[in-house]
Amino acid sequence: MTLYINACVRKNSRTDELARYLLTQSAASDLQEVHLQAEQILPLDEKMLSHRDECIARGDFTDPIFSYARQFALADEIVISAPYWDLLFPASLRAYIERVCVVGVTFAYTEEGAPKSLCRAKRLTYVTTAGGFIGGRHLGFDYVQAVAAQFFGISDIRLVKAEGLDIKGADVQAILAQAKRTCQQA
Repeated sequence: MTLYINACVRKNSRTDELARYLLTQSAASDLQEVHLQAEQILPLDEKMLSHRDECIARGDFTDPIFSYARQFALADEIVISAPYWDLLFPASLRAYIERVCVVGVTFAYTEEGAPKSLCRAKRLTYVTTAGGFIGGRHLGFDYVQAVAAQFFGISDIRLVKAEGLDIKGADVQAILAQAKRTCQQA
């Protein structure tokens, strides 16, 4: 199963367009999408954390609070689409990541205290677009890459990006076409 985590906000998102193109290049027949804007996932607060901790202590992972984590753990491949916002990504993606980082569902701790993956996915592709140029300061991708590698044991982490889309005189279609060619190699 390929899990598509869609953090795009705008209806005609260039990031979503690029991610959907990437998904058409995949041979996966089972695609599940989590559209974060439609889900309206709230950040964890004290009440939700207490409830989650109680469920974890009982070993009860059937509670709806773990639904995103269970789905994430079962994915064979993950594609995240997130526009480049303020050096990062939309807040909805951070709230989602809070929901999938669950001890006992997506990772466990070894006796030495190191995270050990409980996820099936070995590949994660992060798709983004930016109005300006990202350059070497891609804190959003860097964060996702660190979490995916350290908590979920994902070893094949790729970045597909189209940048400079809002620069005056930019050939947006040519930039997107070049990024789509990158998708064919991803």
